[in-house]
Amino acid sequence: MAPIQFGVVGSGWRAEFFVRMARVMPGRFQCVGVVTRSAERGAQVEREWGVPTVRTIEELVTAVGPTTDRPEFVVVSVPWPVTPAATAELVSLGIPVLAETPPAPDADGLRELWAEVGSSGLVQVAEHSPSMPSHAARIAVVDAGTIGRPTSVQISSTHLYHAVGLIRRLLDAGRGEVAVHASTFTAPLLGPLGRDGWTGTTEPADAWNILATLDFGDGRSALYDFTDNQWHNPLRTNRIVVRGSHGEIVDDAVTRWVDERTVITAPIVRRVTGLEQNLDGFDLEHLSLDGRVLYRNAFQGARLADDDIAVAALLDATGAWVRGDGPAPYPLADGCQDHLLGLAIEEAARTGETVRTAREAWADA
Repeated sequence: MAPIQFGVVGSGWRAEFFVRMARVMPGRFQCVGVVTRSAERGAQVEREWGVPTVRTIEELVTAVGPTTDRPEFVVVSVPWPVTPAATAELVSLGIPVLAETPPAPDADGLRELWAEVGSSGLVQVAEHSPSMPSHAARIAVVDAGTIGRPTSVQISSTHLYHAVGLIRRLLDAGRGEVAVHASTFTAPLLGPLGRDGWTGTTEPADAWNILATLDFGDGRSALYDFTDNQWHNPLRTNRIVVRGSHGEIVDDAVTRWVDERTVITAPIVRRVTGLEQNLDGFDLEHLSLDGRVLYRNAFQGARLADDDIAVAALLDATGAWVRGDGPAPYPLADGCQDHLLGLAIEEAARTGETVRTAREAWADA
């Protein structure tokens, strides 16, 4: 197959994740251009990222300027307040969009964006959490009915809309009404590592922690637990529990009912190459349970971290969607619902009151 051709609006930290996939796997992906606001930033991106740049969306999608190919879709990776306008402009030009999370900054913005472009069917959201290998393996366990009907999720790893997207997928919770309770706590925590690397800090400082419960109805619930800088702080590890009517998943351990006298626990096993005398290079092969492969790395050979694998999976799925070869990877309606609930968590934590979200216009899309 010909490489999937995409463009990018924005040149920030997260935008580079998408461009890097094209650089690492040129046979699968091609970034045809990046929109930057200034020529100075454009020159820097061209030099450091190795891709052409233009100043406007119209130039990008009409192949005006240094670009030579029309993108099959465009990734929008800009500051939150800018995302709706860039998304709407692309839709007006008939270009499919993969919008970074969240698709709009607040609830009113989500509603306005949905009213403007929701019916177009052209907008997907770059929610990558369900595409991360370990989460994809857990989803496969749940979808197979191994732990029965999923009833609750406890998650402490990522924040707000990312966590909500994973929760809703594991519970098959849809986009209905949700009741949210939350509290914020402050406690000392050492912060040895941040986005920019080791901090050199040797004394704890106050860090906030949000604990929230979400009631999706019909016996489905979630516990959200997130601490400031949890993405980078190695003193706070990832934790996830998925409970069902016939068992549960605790991180990578699956406990399940087998028959009237038998309950077993087995691990989800990650197989990687490049360890000890294996000379194939460090890479993920697959994740399995009891000899059944739950997830196979479609990008083996590129030697990607899990987050990069998820980004590549989104690009791949979006390319298949625009070519008519696959389903929509993450529709705008789901991205809107994720952020709506993330906002509800923040509001409940701030006010101490129960926040009840209503069915929105995108609920039945």
